[in-house]
Amino acid sequence: MDRAEIVHENFRRRVAAEDLPAGADPAAGLSPGELRGLFDAQVLSRALDRTSRAMQKAGQGFYTIGSSGHEGMAAVAHALRADDIAFLHYRDAAFQIARGQQAGMALDEIARDMLLSFACAAEDPISGGRHKVLGSRPLMIPPQTSTIASHLPKAVGAAYGIGLSRRRAPGWPLVPDTAIAMCSFGDASVNHSTAQGALNTAGWAAIQSVPLPLLFVCEDNGIGISTPTPKGWIAASLSARPGLRYFTANGLDLCETAARAAEAADWVRRTRKPAILHLTMVRLYGHAGADLPTTYLPQAQVEREEADDPLLHSVRLLQGAGALAPSEALARYDEVTTEVAALSGRAAQAPSLGDAGAVAASLLPPRRAAPDHAAPSAEARAACFAGDLKGQDSPQPMSRLISWALTDLMLAHPETLVMGEDVGRKGGVYGVTQKLQARFGADRVIDTLLDEQSILGLAIGLGQTGFTPIPEIQFLAYLHNAEDQLRGEAATLSFFSQGQFTNPMVLRIAGLGYQKGFGGHFHNDNSLAVLRDIPGLVIACPSTGDDAARMLRECVRLAREEQRVVVFVEPIALYPMRDLHSPGDGGWMRAYPELGARIALGEIGVTGTGRDLAIVTYGNGHYLSRQALPELEAAGIATRVIDLRWLAPLPEAALLEAVADCAHILIVDECRRTGGQAEGLMALFAERTDARLARDTATDCFIATGRAYAATLPSRESILAAARALLGRPA
Repeated sequence: MDRAEIVHENFRRRVAAEDLPAGADPAAGLSPGELRGLFDAQVLSRALDRTSRAMQKAGQGFYTIGSSGHEGMAAVAHALRADDIAFLHYRDAAFQIARGQQAGMALDEIARDMLLSFACAAEDPISGGRHKVLGSRPLMIPPQTSTIASHLPKAVGAAYGIGLSRRRAPGWPLVPDTAIAMCSFGDASVNHSTAQGALNTAGWAAIQSVPLPLLFVCEDNGIGISTPTPKGWIAASLSARPGLRYFTANGLDLCETAARAAEAADWVRRTRKPAILHLTMVRLYGHAGADLPTTYLPQAQVEREEADDPLLHSVRLLQGAGALAPSEALARYDEVTTEVAALSGRAAQAPSLGDAGAVAASLLPPRRAAPDHAAPSAEARAACFAGDLKGQDSPQPMSRLISWALTDLMLAHPETLVMGEDVGRKGGVYGVTQKLQARFGADRVIDTLLDEQSILGLAIGLGQTGFTPIPEIQFLAYLHNAEDQLRGEAATLSFFSQGQFTNPMVLRIAGLGYQKGFGGHFHNDNSLAVLRDIPGLVIACPSTGDDAARMLRECVRLAREEQRVVVFVEPIALYPMRDLHSPGDGGWMRAYPELGARIALGEIGVTGTGRDLAIVTYGNGHYLSRQALPELEAAGIATRVIDLRWLAPLPEAALLEAVADCAHILIVDECRRTGGQAEGLMALFAERTDARLARDTATDCFIATGRAYAATLPSRESILAAARALLGRPA
């Protein structure tokens, strides 16, 4: 027999017989009416679990993770305000139901919305039929699809944003500055690096007196899928965290949980410091779907935990408080079960998404009204830049122009924040953020701890609370420590919330190769494949300093107005580049572009008008192709060089127009042959043009240190050779 049915029948039998588990008397704090309301939330959560399993068996519902055993989270919702942003564990249906009650929603309305999610119906008010998720914009619950702890870093970021909003107003306030953030997760997730990083970051901030109103809630049911959590492990791990206040309660006891949750939430709200609430619970049924716990746990243990059903404890507490007799509690249980079964039939008949266009409709966030702050006044710029203004009319290297662009953007848009390792006092490894902290303060130019997951989580949370974050990852290779924060969190939020929640940002990354003798593959990483594979992500890669300044302005506009997640890849080797053809020619330096000048998303750069050969490239490849251009022209090969600038979405229309009258196309890609930009470009031109094609790419190898720093990469000489071979010209 299905364990869910066993638990159901045991509940009905034991309540009818008043065979209730032993436990403490009801603690003071909850009125009889409040107890009845929380019991309703628990019962509805249980009924939804059973119904979702039935829908799945009937082919009317889809993969789901139940909340049975975790119904005590209704008491945590009761202890919080309805405008406290909540990042939920996937077993927290009771929390969402109780919060819906706080907001004045009727139980049948709450049940209908959640059943539409179970059925993946297009009418589902949170994801629009894209996933079975908990979440609600009116209830301030962003949808959470991950089954690990990847939502913890952004919860830290949101709490930081709430704390910061008292000192610096966000551009688009979403959460009141009196609110707190709550983040719940399971005991198995505590072991994940994202959880460890988030807990560490919260404590790191707290001991420095950084306001961080965040309540972590660990729902400890003692097992992760089939792997038991060692007894005492969670308490030992969480109770000794520096900077984090520790609270604990029996999550099977509504009254105790409500009291301790209220105490913890009040402490966080008063002190603006983070705390942990550790709740002990049971997991009823299996992990998810048709998972059978008796295949990996002794049946006696399964039955022992089923006998500790939190709903049975709640009936005992209701009876002890004089709120409901057991017979009345059973009648309420049966009534809700019947109502949910009826509602599920209607949800199962609701239409689902019909085609790819409908599914992708929420991939890109909606535009929002973004006040275009006036360009900084001459007086404000003079005061901010001090002596730097005098050099802005003369050619400068890329790093300086990016720094000036960041300064002007932060002057124009007060909600912009820069954050990352060493970006503040030091000014970054390459000096790009130099002087920014002195100009704008440590609140807006934030020196973070050394943890890329936490940097991106900080940015995601700040974006969700109304700021425009500009995080920095120090080197491209370091992104791999945290890329799931982009893939699994940042880029999916609009998709799974129909644009109701967004986390705009401009992520700056120093990357690519050609650094002479520095760092090997850790500091020279020529692969962007993990970024190109993320739907909806914008990837920008400038090659000249003036382009970098104008593209960065467009990237910030995309984040502020279109709420996009943007990655701005800055070629490290071109930061200091001054010369193009010969030492001292200054051919790669540029003057600072006039204020407001931008390069629009999808706008490419074209040098030359030759029709024999089009070289399509970007970044360092653009620099090398421009070096090769005079020799190609001298050899009688009329050439044009096309700088992509925007790597995703690929500017297909502009590229096809730019190569329309060219007989040959050479793609120069400094990324590796496998997974590089050249793959998509070759496919585009093969499918849409009649030109002869070739590519010059990096080899499928890591980059070496020392004199061989460029041995695996395209060069001026390899470009010349590839062009001659493509056109059949002798070397």
